[in-house]
Amino acid sequence: MSRPLTWILLVMVIILQGQLWLGRGSMPDVMQLRETLAEQKINNQQAIITNQRLEAELRDLNDGREMIEERARREIGMLKQGEIFVQYSRSKP
Repeated sequence: MSRPLTWILLVMVIILQGQLWLGRGSMPDVMQLRETLAEQKINNQQAIITNQRLEAELRDLNDGREMIEERARREIGMLKQGEIFVQYSRSKP
C-alpha cells in the first residue's frame, strides 16, 4: 500500500518542481521581470531628468520674456495692444 502512495507523492513533487522552474512565476520568469523592472526604472529616471530640464527651460523662457517686456516698457515706453499709457508727474511746490 505504501508503494502507490510513494509514487503519487513523487509525481506530485516532480509536478511542483516543474512549475517552480518552468511555469508561470518560475525562477527564470522572476529574473526576467526583475531585469525589465530595472530597465524601466532607468528609463523613468531619464524621463524625469528630461522633464525637469524642459520645465527649467520653459521657466527661463517665460521669465526672460517678462524681463524683456518690463525693460521695453521702462526704457522705450512699450505698450501692449489695447493698453492706455498714463503718466503721473509730481509738481514741485
